[in-house]
Amino acid sequence: MSPRRNRQGGANPPDRADHSGAGRYGFETTEEWRGEDWVVRPVGGGGAAKHYRCPGCDQEIPPGVPHVVTWPRHGDVDDRRHWHKACWNARNRRSARLQRSRNAPRY
Repeated sequence: MSPRRNRQGGANPPDRADHSGAGRYGFETTEEWRGEDWVVRPVGGGGAAKHYRCPGCDQEIPPGVPHVVTWPRHGDVDDRRHWHKACWNARNRRSARLQRSRNAPRY
């Protein structure tokens, strides 16, 4: 067995710079959609702890699946939506009204 290496640098090692915009879940970007600026934040699999409903495909996003969270730049916390990354990238090619089956849950 090899001995443990001593790491130098303490709490803030010099190679890990503090980037502005980098939070617990990743970098935020701003994208335009439907004439509004939307904040887009990626969420890794470890940060996804609940079930969400993707507005792009109307399918469930289970816990542990990486996805993106979006909200209007000047919106409220209640305006956040969780999308599959592929659905967010294809949002302009999707229809405006989704048809939900009768027995599909509404959340």
